[in-house]
Amino acid sequence: MKSKILFFSLCLFSSIRLFAQAEDGKVATVFEGLIFPAQPQHTHGSSIVSLPNGDVLAAWFQGSGERSSDDVKIMGARLKKGSKQWSVPFTMADTYNLPDCNPVLFLNNHNKLFLVWIAVQAHKWECSILRYRTSVNYDGSGAPTWSWQDNILLAPNDSFAIETATKFKQLTKYTGGNGAYAPKYDDMIIEASKDFAKRSMGWMTRIKPLKLSNGRILLPLYSDGFNMGMVAISDDDGDTWRASLPIVGRGNVQPALVQKKNGNIAAYMRDNGDEPSRVQTSESTDNGQTWSAAQKTDIPNTASVELIVLQDGRWAFVGNDEEDGRYRLGLFLSDDEGKTWKWKRYLENVLNKKGRFSYPCLIQTTDGLIHVSYSYSLEDKTGESIKYVVVDPKIIN
Repeated sequence: MKSKILFFSLCLFSSIRLFAQAEDGKVATVFEGLIFPAQPQHTHGSSIVSLPNGDVLAAWFQGSGERSSDDVKIMGARLKKGSKQWSVPFTMADTYNLPDCNPVLFLNNHNKLFLVWIAVQAHKWECSILRYRTSVNYDGSGAPTWSWQDNILLAPNDSFAIETATKFKQLTKYTGGNGAYAPKYDDMIIEASKDFAKRSMGWMTRIKPLKLSNGRILLPLYSDGFNMGMVAISDDDGDTWRASLPIVGRGNVQPALVQKKNGNIAAYMRDNGDEPSRVQTSESTDNGQTWSAAQKTDIPNTASVELIVLQDGRWAFVGNDEEDGRYRLGLFLSDDEGKTWKWKRYLENVLNKKGRFSYPCLIQTTDGLIHVSYSYSLEDKTGESIKYVVVDPKIIN
């Protein structure tokens, strides 16, 4: 009991700040604080979901490293409705003797709770396996009671290889990084796409899914092996999943999805390719099955992209809009579906660049407030945590 009291005291004293004032471009927040006190283990890749009873549930991965550390597991915490204090963290998932990473929380169309994540085999991202758990009993004080667990096994057919080769021809010519005796990058990816085993494994989660009005769920995925994105599609509320065709590009990973007014699906993606580092985009005209070749925007980017359509029709974007680190995390708003971003504020902006803030999760609750969680660490302080911020988009101007 004493340890729990101490934990809550530390959180309240060191983490919470209410109604913070904007300064130096920083967004005014309704609520902000660390979900748990900064600690020495690596904490990263958070996800949050607003539950029907008003609670907010968070998940992240935590351990002594990432893919190379077998003690990494999925942790979680709960913010009860009306509370200003997160619960003591609890275990959400832990695959025996394998690292568990990149959790994603969401509710399906019938409010069944899903936790999707990856178990990393052979300590290689490209050998990751998609796993998921579901719950309909999640209103307690701790972790949800999980009623089902399985793997999501995808089997992209030969159309994957045909699409990859076709869309690479639509990309701008790329000549960098090719030695005289080494395979050209494009040719190497095209050849790998023909391998059924390679295109069936290593697809990873990062961003929450998009639910369409027809009931379809689009779960964004990406591969470090192919260095591009894809979408898992469910037309039965998450019971089964199939692969879309790939979102072909050079380093377009971790897609965040929104639906435009004309019905098209836009994907905004982290740039993990050649310089300059810019957010990449793609578009689908058939509810997520096929995608245009990825193209770079003019938004600088190093590590993070998240995107939602707000209730007032504006788009909200959160990402690292710099080229040399993760020390700045911006919140941008657009009233023309991403053509321009008229409102720009910052959740974090460390001028000496000694900080790392990345991998945000972005949601909006029924009261109109924006909720963001993200990985948080300062290089001049010991420890890492997950930060949680609430913003009223009506006062961003």
